[in-house]
Amino acid sequence: MELDELEAKARELLPQDVYDYVAGGAVDELTMADNRAAWDRVRLRPRVLRDVRAVTTSTAVLGAAVAHPIGVAPTAFHRMCHDGGEPATAAGAADAGALFVLSTRSTAPMEDVAEAMGDAPWWFQVYVLNDRDLTESFVRRAAAAGARALVLTGDTPVLGRRLRDIRNRFVLPSHLGTIESLDRPGNLADQAAGVTFEDVAWLARTAELPVVVKGVLRADDARQCVGAGAAAVWVSNHGGRQLDGAIATADALGEVVDAVGSAAEVYVDGGVRRGTDALKALAMGATAVFVGRPVAWGLTVGGRDGVRGVIDGFRAELELAMALAGATTVDEVTPDLIAR
Repeated sequence: MELDELEAKARELLPQDVYDYVAGGAVDELTMADNRAAWDRVRLRPRVLRDVRAVTTSTAVLGAAVAHPIGVAPTAFHRMCHDGGEPATAAGAADAGALFVLSTRSTAPMEDVAEAMGDAPWWFQVYVLNDRDLTESFVRRAAAAGARALVLTGDTPVLGRRLRDIRNRFVLPSHLGTIESLDRPGNLADQAAGVTFEDVAWLARTAELPVVVKGVLRADDARQCVGAGAAAVWVSNHGGRQLDGAIATADALGEVVDAVGSAAEVYVDGGVRRGTDALKALAMGATAVFVGRPVAWGLTVGGRDGVRGVIDGFRAELELAMALAGATTVDEVTPDLIAR
């Protein structure tokens, strides 16, 4: 099933306010739309007359071997979409060989998610809260449960203005809880607005895990993240859900890659809807790409199997795109494939 059809099916199944929560962006949704358009603006220069009988998408992300460089981005409240919630998403990701990133605003305990992942790698996304002791307890739990890294979301000191949620008066259904027992998903008053680069080192010390900083769109910020001890930086504008009018991630990726060089890995999300988008991102210097909303639609429609199907679709498209571009391994997806 094509992603547009999958989303349409999910929309039929979900209450309007839940669909809008997942699908929507900030204010006029300019950045959300441009995320998609920016990948379309990138053009490829494929190689010809290469032997592409054996193409492999396998790679490594922060030292962990994965079947392909397409991961599941952290998104909130999965049990709104399907009773299986985050464990079903995690199991589907593991089935498809994808790295899974669990949100702080999970509706299932991280230990249940870890069990669903088995031996597959997963990371824990962190919001630093005003209650630092509570934050510390989360990251220690994640480390104990087997998380391989922490993802510090840096672009949410305050919540973006999401008009769909305001119009719908969206609240998390009362029967659902989260890791932090929030019952007002639109209220981030508990989140510390004073998070700085110093918190990168604090998180790394606390959990003794590598820290990835998510939400980076500028070269200077990327350099400061690495200087502060980040193992990787993640180019993201929160799926267009924070500052409307912010640069599209495909447009920001090159600047961040150039700034970081070989000092850290770079990841990207935002508007990735095709395997060719992943190919473009890899050619522009990303180590991995992450998808969010398509996974939510797959979960809604098919639970664990739906998630696996979405990720398998991305992987198959990437493999085909690599063959057509003359690249048999991820290492052969190089900058010369991008039309300048």
